[in-house]
Amino acid sequence: MPEETLTSAQQELYDWLVDFIGDHHHSPSIRQMMEAMGLRSPAPIQSRLRHLQQKGWIKWQEGQARTLQLIEEGISGVPVLGAIAAGGLVETFDDIQETLDLNSVLQLKGLFALTVNGDSMIDSFIADGDMVLMEPVNDPSRLRNGTIVSAMVPGLGTTLKHFFRDGSLVRLEAANTSYEPIEIEAEQVHVQGKLAAVWRKT
Repeated sequence: MPEETLTSAQQELYDWLVDFIGDHHHSPSIRQMMEAMGLRSPAPIQSRLRHLQQKGWIKWQEGQARTLQLIEEGISGVPVLGAIAAGGLVETFDDIQETLDLNSVLQLKGLFALTVNGDSMIDSFIADGDMVLMEPVNDPSRLRNGTIVSAMVPGLGTTLKHFFRDGSLVRLEAANTSYEPIEIEAEQVHVQGKLAAVWRKT
């Protein structure tokens, strides 16, 4: 956490922001902050936000709606230290080159996780026991062919497959040649989510 301490008013707003963003997965509006703090003017909120930013507690672009981000140790990003060889050797890393921002995934609205059972997606580097993070799909007609989805199929249950649409038909294709594609009328398939990330426990 940042070392510079906050005033009681700044701390009150920051604690409320932590709770709001944790519950809603997006930043609040200035008006919502005003209401929460019992204020009738945006000026005190903007002042507190500027101080929170100067002290290193948040990122915020003044005048742009919902650009606020919390800066928390271990959450703002994972350091990418370089490359590692899976064949020959490469020079070892010696400093942080960039950070891997996980917030873009973890803050997706409605994000949910599923544990993978089976090896039908092994050639897409998704193995038995992996955890897949899925983003809800509201409009399957806008899915790109080849997208990895979780889909509910009558009589078969829920499956993780590559999604392809051809007219009125949907083909759910495994990433393992041992499994035959599933072809079914599009109206019979309920696509629950599309792949956002894979988490592998070691």
